[in-house]
Order: sequence, then structure tokens, then C-alpha cells
Amino acid sequence: MKGIIFDIQTFSVYDGPGIRTTVFFKGCNLRCRWCHNPESWLTEPQLRFYPSKCIGCGKCFNLCPQGAHVMGEEHIIDRKKCTVCGKCADSCYSDALLISGRAIDSEELFSLIMEDAAYFKNSGGGVTFSGGECMLQHEFLLEMLKKCKEAGLHTAVDTAGDVPYEWFEKILPYTDLFLWDVKAADPELHKKLTGDDNLTIIDNLKKLQGKNAKFIIRVPCVPGANMDDMDGIIELLKEVDPEVVELLAYHKLGESKKEALGFGKTEFGVPTKQEMTDLCKKFVDNGIKAVYKG
Repeated sequence: MKGIIFDIQTFSVYDGPGIRTTVFFKGCNLRCRWCHNPESWLTEPQLRFYPSKCIGCGKCFNLCPQGAHVMGEEHIIDRKKCTVCGKCADSCYSDALLISGRAIDSEELFSLIMEDAAYFKNSGGGVTFSGGECMLQHEFLLEMLKKCKEAGLHTAVDTAGDVPYEWFEKILPYTDLFLWDVKAADPELHKKLTGDDNLTIIDNLKKLQGKNAKFIIRVPCVPGANMDDMDGIIELLKEVDPEVVELLAYHKLGESKKEALGFGKTEFGVPTKQEMTDLCKKFVDNGIKAVYKG
């Protein structure tokens, strides 16, 4: 079986316990306005172009079979002509052109994961499947989870939860931990910020909780987006009673990738350390164990 991924991060310490390998699946059914992995949105491979890195060698103009590279006052790409064949990126000396996304079969991916198995064992780590939304490739994900559990690896699934519950039922026996995003409590605000409401997300969370699934709840903290909804999120999480909540401070590292993909810019403010400290205290004062990550 094959899946589509856009990155594999080794020695990750932010996506579950211990040292982990995080596999990023391509494709997402939400469009979070602050997304720092916009290359995950579409399932198919995409071309990223960083004009500031371009050295003007002109090789991509000669290689592109569609004539998608255009030089006027500056080097631009006609996205309507581009078929993402990858010839320009393969020849780019300066990495101004990059392809995001590739197909990979389960055996190759499992082999890559197992390269760091010793680190998992010594640190209490394992493998985390993320995205995008890894649950959109639930059959491939199920195959990978089975392989990892057969090898004795700790498994985690990082998800927004906005998929049919039946898909979670299939992977639950092979998933040690869910990293579950809670982006907003108010359904209308959630829809405004992500493109869909949170009714399925919350329903799935409560159903899985009833099955004794293990969770870390993750709350992105984005000034100008969801910071005014934190009281609602606290009330929502009181019903769920999570073991721990990770408050994730927004950063702007995804903005350059949005521009490189031709998506334009959507900027939000970055929370200060004091704002995050105060917010963490508010969660704790309401009986919710919380930590924040900058």
C-alpha cells in the first residue's frame, strides 16, 4: 500500500513522549488560517518557489516542458501551466524550487522509521503520524500502525478529528496516544477560522474518551484568531477532563511557505511569553493541567 507524505522529521521531541520520528501525511480537510504547514493542504505534490533564493541561472526556463517559468521584471511561475513534473526543482542549484509531497510504500516508510528504533527504546519515544490530516489516508495509516505495533513501537496519531468516527474505531487498537487539536469552542468561530465547524471533532473526542483512549489535547494560541475564545475552550475541556493540555504559541514560520506555494500571506500576531504564562495559569486555575510550548 502507498501513501502520500511531505516530510519525515527524526529526533522530534514535540510530538509525544520521548524521542520520536514524526511522519507528515499530505492532504487536509481543514484550512486553518494560521497553518504553518500549508504544503499539507493538497494531497498531490506541489511546487514551492522562493524568489529570494533564485540565482537567475535560467536552467528551469529551458527545462520546463510547459513554459510555466516566466521572466518579466522578475521570475514568476504561471501556476495554471505548471504540472508539477519536478524537472525544474531537480535541476535547481539554490533550492529556490522545491517539490512538496511524494508517494511512499509502507515497507519503505517502515524501514525509515525503524532506523531510529534504538532511540525510541532508550527515551520512551516512538513514532507519530501527523499532517495535514493523517486520518484522511486512514487505510495506509492503519497498515503503518499495525507494522509499528508488531515491532513494539509506541504509536501516536496527531489529528484534528474532523473525520468519520468509524475510521478512528479501526485504528484505535493500534494507537497508544492521540494528539488532538482543539482550535476553538464556538462552532461558528471554528468554521470561520478553519472552514468547518467543530461538532464532529468534539463528538469524536467524547466517543474515544468513552473507549479509554489516551489523549494530549493541543490548543493553538493565535492572537487575532482564537485568543478571545479561550474561556470557551476551558469550559469545553472541563467536560472532557484531559490528562494534559499543550498550549501552542503561534509562530510565523509558515508564512514564507504560503507565499512560495502561491497562496499569499495571512499574518497573525505572535503571543508574548507573558501572555502564554498568564493563559497557562488560567487553565490551571480552572483545574486543567496545562503546559505551553513556544
